[in-house]
Amino acid sequence: MIADALLLPSSPSTPWWIATTLGVTLLLYWAYRTAPTRGVGLACVLLKALALAALAFCLLDPLWSGTRAKPGANRVVLVADNSQGLRIRDIAQTRTRGETLRELLTGPGPSWQTRLAETFELRRHQFDRRLQEVRDFGGLDFSGPATALGSALGSLRERYKDQPVAAILLLTDGNATDLPNGLPDLTGLPPVYPVVLGEATSPPDVALRRVSVNPSAFEDAPVRIQAEVAAPGMGSRDLRVRLTDESGASVATTSLPPRSSGEPQPASLQVRPSKAGVSFYRLEAVPDGEPAPAEATLANNQRILAADRGREAYRILYVAGRPNWEFKFLNRAVQEDPQMQLVGLIRVAKREPKFEFLGRAGESSNPLFRGFGDQAREEVERYDQPVLVRLNTRDELELRSGFPRTAEALYGYDAVILDDLEAAFFDAEQALLLQKFVSERGGGFLMLGGAESFQQGGYARTPIGDMLPVYLDRSPEARTGTAVAFDLSREGWLQAWARLRETEDAERDRIRQMPPFAVFNPVREVKPGASVLATVGSTNGTTDARSAQPALVAQRFGRGRTAGLMIGDLWRWGMKGAEERQDLDKAWRQLVRWLVSDVPHRVDLTVEPATDRGPGAVDLLVRVRDARFQPVDTAQVQIEIEPVLGEPSQGATTNVLRLAAEPASGEPGLYRLGFLPRWSGGFRATAVATNAAGAREGSAQAGWSTDLAAEEFQSLTPNRDLLERLAKATGGEVVEFGRLDRWVEQLPEKAAPVMEPHTRPAWHTPWWFALALGCLLAEWGLRRSHGMP
Repeated sequence: MIADALLLPSSPSTPWWIATTLGVTLLLYWAYRTAPTRGVGLACVLLKALALAALAFCLLDPLWSGTRAKPGANRVVLVADNSQGLRIRDIAQTRTRGETLRELLTGPGPSWQTRLAETFELRRHQFDRRLQEVRDFGGLDFSGPATALGSALGSLRERYKDQPVAAILLLTDGNATDLPNGLPDLTGLPPVYPVVLGEATSPPDVALRRVSVNPSAFEDAPVRIQAEVAAPGMGSRDLRVRLTDESGASVATTSLPPRSSGEPQPASLQVRPSKAGVSFYRLEAVPDGEPAPAEATLANNQRILAADRGREAYRILYVAGRPNWEFKFLNRAVQEDPQMQLVGLIRVAKREPKFEFLGRAGESSNPLFRGFGDQAREEVERYDQPVLVRLNTRDELELRSGFPRTAEALYGYDAVILDDLEAAFFDAEQALLLQKFVSERGGGFLMLGGAESFQQGGYARTPIGDMLPVYLDRSPEARTGTAVAFDLSREGWLQAWARLRETEDAERDRIRQMPPFAVFNPVREVKPGASVLATVGSTNGTTDARSAQPALVAQRFGRGRTAGLMIGDLWRWGMKGAEERQDLDKAWRQLVRWLVSDVPHRVDLTVEPATDRGPGAVDLLVRVRDARFQPVDTAQVQIEIEPVLGEPSQGATTNVLRLAAEPASGEPGLYRLGFLPRWSGGFRATAVATNAAGAREGSAQAGWSTDLAAEEFQSLTPNRDLLERLAKATGGEVVEFGRLDRWVEQLPEKAAPVMEPHTRPAWHTPWWFALALGCLLAEWGLRRSHGMP
């Protein structure tokens, strides 16, 4: 009851009781005047007077007047956690948390629920992956795959909106699987009173936490897997972390030393997928060596991971102003990567004025092409046209007219590399198209150093020069003959694709063994936001960081990225020896892979979590573009979903789902499909897009994994902090497990939506009589201790 005031009923005898109490107090004072000390007498008078006043107060029949919850007018919602996380057995306990909860809710004897129902209307719910209303809690089996606490609270808010709910009694361990960022929106929720299940001490267990998959351009390890492994209560045993592929074969393993504290420790594995596209792996951690204590659960010892290296080959257009050694080494290096295709357009002769005396009488074509097959006159290069050689083209029509002049032709490539080619090679439309290729299409662009590159090639104040990461105006002349030494910058050391060795010492030794370079294009300075990844300096080792010149610079430009490599004779590196040639090939492959790593395709498929619709829910987003990379709004998108490494993956052909994606609002060319898996495991999705005419626009593939059990058992200790913040934010409080009966007694006296006035005798409590008796006993003891009668 919420007390407002203390009422004293008006009675003719009230003044007499007050007068009598004062008179007795005066008589007591007169009787104790002969006490040994004045202080003892005064204390005895006060104690006995207080006892008489307490008794007189009861005779006046005072009343507490206030309000309380009106019986039967308010509701209390009981919500029980039915997830498999409650199958944990705490240390020194014979029952699991779920068994303890089931006995609390359904056990024999006088039920606290019965007493609660005397004042409130009870509604019962249980939740795991979703919330459901139940008549009783007899069906609790603790088999739910996830603890969707946030979703359950949201459902309760909508279900009991504008209804008189006095409290929500939440019985859970608080380990929510759908609240990665803390509390959800609690607006409109009644007071929540959590009952925390479980002990604060974690039982023995090995668990994988915070697992991430990071694809990189680092050739020796294109996929890096990082995880945290915790092993509380497992003693001094090493931990073995193993990675297996879809066939069950082990592809990587590592060992971790024991930690007596049980704190998580990092584990890192590197693997190179044997095929393009989406690959799936199983990561597991187990104690090594002698038999270990029984773990609380094995569900969090493993994870299923998806790694995507891309399915289609990237096409890179290499355009050079003359035949050189650089193309030879670059082409040979890229040929070893099955996902890279280098298409060459190399000029072997510049255009020249047309003079009749250079050819035979009446001949208008270039004599360099005389005798090469039965070519039509219009197909033969003219005097006033450059002589271009095409290499590795898809067919005889590709690049037939030289550098592309239309977006459809140029946007078919993923990156463009210019090498020793002057700006005058491109007309204004081609230069602007190349800039749009990077900024709008999202392609990669790399310019290599040389006699006709950067400032010396006349790229200053041109569309191509504007997208370079360096300023070209007022740059010094290109250096030839002066040897410079290569080195990585601070930012370059942080980029895996810029390194070739696994350790820093080995990388520094490799850099020291690199030969000096003689062709270098110095630049005035780098643009804001650009990153200097490598530098060149004096070969005598006296160059400091201030005098070092940028050698490799990169930046974002619109949707794509651009880079400038100011060294013009990198091929010298591969001429030093067999090991150096392998290093050069590897460096080229990693640079090119980095250049195209974020380039979009005609059809892109991404997977985004949608935890608001339940644990494990995802949105499959498909972006469809035409040949000019403009959004296609009239496409038909079909998505095929195949389970991998999960229980239903056995006999995969019977479990493949074929669904249609619908256009999404807010972005042209975007199609969305929501998917909620019914089981844990890996999933491979393939999207196929066709246009309105039925022609195929393209396809894309993506993969993801859902491991509900691992997420459910990430932590075996109750999340008391989350539940305390939840209670505080809603106006409730955490109810201790052993004080539930006391909470039931106090709840009717707390604020509720429907209240009623109520009065009760203020003296109707044993405390008043205990006070009077205590004062009398204290007075008697004080007298006896001082020898008073």
